Order: sequence, then structure tokens, then C-alpha cells
Amino acid sequence: MAGVIVWIETSEGKIRKVTREAAGAGAKIAAAINAPLCAVLFNGKDLLPELGNLGFSKIYTADGPAFEKYSGEVYAEALAAAGELSGAEVFLTGATALGRDLSASLAARLDAALAIDVTEIIYDAKPLKVVRPVYSGKLLAEVELTSEKKVISLRPNVFPITEKPAASPELVPLSAGTAAIRAEVRKAIKAAEGVMDVAEATIIVSGGRGTGGPAGFKVIEDLAKTLGGAVGASRVAVDEGWIEYSHQVGQTGKVVSPVLYIACGISGSTQHFAGMGTSKFIIAVNTDPDAPIMGKADFAIVGDLFKVVPVLKEELLKVVK
Repeated sequence: MAGVIVWIETSEGKIRKVTREAAGAGAKIAAAINAPLCAVLFNGKDLLPELGNLGFSKIYTADGPAFEKYSGEVYAEALAAAGELSGAEVFLTGATALGRDLSASLAARLDAALAIDVTEIIYDAKPLKVVRPVYSGKLLAEVELTSEKKVISLRPNVFPITEKPAASPELVPLSAGTAAIRAEVRKAIKAAEGVMDVAEATIIVSGGRGTGGPAGFKVIEDLAKTLGGAVGASRVAVDEGWIEYSHQVGQTGKVVSPVLYIACGISGSTQHFAGMGTSKFIIAVNTDPDAPIMGKADFAIVGDLFKVVPVLKEELLKVVK
């Protein structure tokens, strides 16, 4: 029996937004191949009622010390076991740091086709086709997944969340957690309290070289707070030590796809654009009218960010209020 399995990724005891998006995409794939939609959940029994709204007909659970910390080997073993029990041929994760790692480990274990950072699924294609950015986002590749097993990681903020009426999915315990661990997570460093992850934010305000230093990010943070968004940064700002790496957007940072991306004092190199080029709407503030980001923005403002951003904040406060 064919089927679709979604890995339930959690953060601080909550289901990640990209997992909800993956459930919606998984439901469409399952409907297209007339197969059940299943999930794999590790150490998260408190979340089972919430999962009933995401359309899963069956949830495979694995609990115990082996699943307390992320392990590519252990998690991939459990997902493979769920796939064997269900006959699933499609496995979905979010294209998060852990999701990318797990999808690669799982694909290797299953000898499956692997597509990472997918931005579109062609649901009615046989065999299944997906679309993903290549060459630093310069092109979109339509990829045909011809292997029997397929592992796909989805870019956050691209696929819609489609919750369904509450249901009671069947629970199936897994006998897993015995895989040899060759790489162990010793410590997870949490972001500062209340700091939003740029990977899943719908609004991002980013600063670059034009901020001039750590103090210059104060206006970036104020605007992000006004909009209820996250603070991003270019590689230059991170390399200079002005802001932590967790905020970096770009090819060597995090790939984001928000509804609104505001780039302040960022030139817009190819590497940076590779990380935010799929943003729905881009606003750029820069003193250089010929900066690459200005040609890629939907709305470009030529000016000093320290003069423009405070005015933008005040005007937006009128709307927010």
C-alpha cells in the first residue's frame, strides 16, 4: 500500500509551522495517489490532539531517551520503520536545519530520490515532479522523482496550511531507537527569549553593511518589532560580529520566503538574494540607487536607512494602531 509520511518537527514542545505546511502538501499528494496520510512523532504525546486537525489517518510514535535529542541515524531509522509498516513511498520534512539533515540521512537509508528546498509540487504528475531553486536561486529546476521512494523537504512559508475538522487518527508505536549513533548532539544553544526565527517569519527586516555596527541594528529591531516580524542580517553584518549568525539570511545562512522582506543597507549580492529571492514582496532601502537589491525590489527607497526607517516605522504605526 502506498502512502505519505510527514515528520512532525517540534520546537520547545510546539509543532513547527513548516510541519503544518508539510501536512497540507502531504494531504494533496495522498489524494493524488489515493493513499493515506501518516505522520511520525517523537516524544510528543501531548501534541496528539493537535495533530488530529492536520488530516493524518495514522500517527507512528516513538518515545524514550533515544529520541530526546536529534540524531539523524536514530530518526531516519524510525521513519524508515514507519515507511515499511505503512508502505509509504513519499516522505516529507521541512527544509529546516534538522529537516535537511534528516531528509538526506533518510534518502540514503532508503536509496530514495531526494529533493531539498522544494518550492512547488506538481501533484498530478506521474512520476511525481517538484520545483526547487538551483544555482543560488538564479534558476528553478523541475525535477522528476523516478525512484520508488521519494524524500522531499519543503521550503518554509511557501505551502499553505490546510487544517481539517478534528479527527482521531490511529496510533501505532514504533520499535526503533537502536541505530548506531555516529554523531551525537551534545548541546543545543537556544536563541534569546522572544527572538523569532527568520526561517519561518512572515515578515523580516534585515540589516547589512549600511547599519555601520551593532548600534545600527537598533532601528532594524524597532521596525521589526513594530511589524511583528523577525530581524535578519547579511553575511557582512554577521562576519563583522554585529549580530548573531542565527539571523543571517543567504546562501551560507538561512533560506527564507516571507510575505514581506525589508532590506536596509544591504547591497543584495547573489549569495544574499539566494536566501530571500522567493519573498513575496521586497522593499529595499539603500543610499546607492545602483545597488543590485534595488533592481530586484518591488519597492526601492534611495536614502539613508537611519532617516528612512524611523519615518517608515512611524507611518506603519498609524496603520497598525
